[in-house]
Amino acid sequence: MSANRTVSRRRFVGGLTTTLGSISLASDSALWAQRGVATETAAPTTGSPAANGPTDEYDSFAKLAGNENPWGPPDSVVQAMQGAFKYANRYGYPDGAIVNAIAQHHGVKPESILLGAGSSELLNVVGLTFLQDGKKVVGVDPTYVSVYQHATSLKSAAIRVPLLSDYRQDIPALIQAIRRNHREVGFLFFCNPNNPTGLVVPKQEVRQLLDAIPEDVPVLIDEAYHHFVDDPAYATSVPYVLEGRPVIITRTFSKISGLAGMRLGYAVTTPELVQRMRPLMTGSINAVVKWGGVAALKDSAAQERVKRMTMVQRLKTTKQLLSLGYSAIPSECNFFMLHIRRPVVPVIEEFRSKGVLVGRPFPPMLEHLRVSIGTEEEMRRFMVAFKEIMAV
Repeated sequence: MSANRTVSRRRFVGGLTTTLGSISLASDSALWAQRGVATETAAPTTGSPAANGPTDEYDSFAKLAGNENPWGPPDSVVQAMQGAFKYANRYGYPDGAIVNAIAQHHGVKPESILLGAGSSELLNVVGLTFLQDGKKVVGVDPTYVSVYQHATSLKSAAIRVPLLSDYRQDIPALIQAIRRNHREVGFLFFCNPNNPTGLVVPKQEVRQLLDAIPEDVPVLIDEAYHHFVDDPAYATSVPYVLEGRPVIITRTFSKISGLAGMRLGYAVTTPELVQRMRPLMTGSINAVVKWGGVAALKDSAAQERVKRMTMVQRLKTTKQLLSLGYSAIPSECNFFMLHIRRPVVPVIEEFRSKGVLVGRPFPPMLEHLRVSIGTEEEMRRFMVAFKEIMAV
């Protein structure tokens, strides 16, 4: 791609985000200022630039904190979004039949698809739907914490099961927690692969879990990082929806498709659960990103390129870190967790002072640093800063 085309695409996406930001969830800008990466994490971080700060400051950082796609959306998606601008002034616009496209992609009926402004909205709506009357969410710790924080905001609570010593999710303990607290459980939540560890729950353990818990317990499975997985022991849990189980699979266009700033995600679940959740949705998805989503689903070659480039940079960087005596948890995602053997909070701030943004703290793993995969140049900047900070 030429330099002029790259600049043009960057200007388009940047301008598009600015123009349509108000159509996304209303709190996004405030979250940027308070929390760093607004929709990737709901917990405070240090060192992230505010959304309303100078654009040159924002652009100057190596952004390895949000598990984003650093290469941006492919040309096919950009062109589809550009074409959709002709609907910017309309309400009942054609949307590219995005729900049908997603349903066909997964082999389910359109009635099993629920769109959201990023998967974050869908995770919140699951909480609003199932955490009534004192019900609680069950899941592991650490994981994607916004689900637990949302439960707290609803005057609910989370029953948290610690990870195993090798950082895998403890399936027998989850089963026990649900059985022991059955009447209090609103739903079970787990990421597969898990954020922040990058580890998968093997398909046989998923089945073990679903077969062992009461049939009336809804199960929310966040598959945001599904596209990066190479482990043959892993499989998507969409087939359980086809079996009629109360399973809710969430996916996002924010990662592999490079549309984090555009806010588009979806849930695959039973039509009955879609009908329960739909009244609580905001309906805030804009015309442009719907067309982009349809194009992204079709462009499997672009997804493979992003996956390949991600794996190259992840392997290269973790090998360099290993040569310096630092180990990372084996990851199946576009990030990894590095054991730095010292408190992580001041290290995060030191990286920021050197122009590199890295992930927030994930208690109780407070000597682990989550690093998102960036471009080759961003990973080079990370390694330079790492050697300076760690004095290696």
